[in-house]
Amino acid sequence: MDNPAAVDPAVLDAQAAHWARTFAAHADMFGREASEPARAALERCRSQGVGELLELGAGQGRDTLFFAAGGLQVTALDYAESALAEIGTAAEAAGLGDRVHPVAGDARRPLPFPDESFDAAYAHMLFCMALTTPELERLAGEVRRVLRPGGLLVYTVRTHDDPHYGAGIDRGDDMWEMGGFIVHYFDRALAERLAAGFELLELAEFEEGPLPRRLFRVTQRKPAGAGSGRPGGT
Repeated sequence: MDNPAAVDPAVLDAQAAHWARTFAAHADMFGREASEPARAALERCRSQGVGELLELGAGQGRDTLFFAAGGLQVTALDYAESALAEIGTAAEAAGLGDRVHPVAGDARRPLPFPDESFDAAYAHMLFCMALTTPELERLAGEVRRVLRPGGLLVYTVRTHDDPHYGAGIDRGDDMWEMGGFIVHYFDRALAERLAAGFELLELAEFEEGPLPRRLFRVTQRKPAGAGSGRPGGT
């Protein structure tokens, strides 16, 4: 890690097709049960009176359906259209079609929603995908824009303490590829950097899975008096 690799945008761009192929080939890739971060996020959302939630990187929808069953209106954003189709079908089968709204979109681009559209946003490991640090900063700014004043952002990321950190192919900017998947690993400084313009409520460490993966759960809030702009805006 003394001589980090340069970032190759073409390699990062290829992740979209890789994820689309993976989801198309593996139904219920992550199982059907909601993740533990989703369970914690729903409790916080209920305590804050959240009604409309934006889920970034919804994947095949295990957390999406959990939030909808918990009474939230959920807009599920992902760039894998096959996964979004699965979410729509599963939501209809569960009688939750009126609460789940799949939307195709790339988190590296401006979010396709008006200012102050949501009470909260949630992302389980979307922030630690193949996104450069400048792209993460722009994404955090976009989330801030689409949140209403006082809105919550809850996201999880793999950390420098994760067993896979530094393993595989160095893709630059603390991103490492293993098994075809690129992960951007976080330290506390990066999480705090992305909290610019928010109130950082929690930066908690936890473990997930049999490896286990080591992650941060980051909870932050758009200030109640903030406008729709990015940090420093109005």
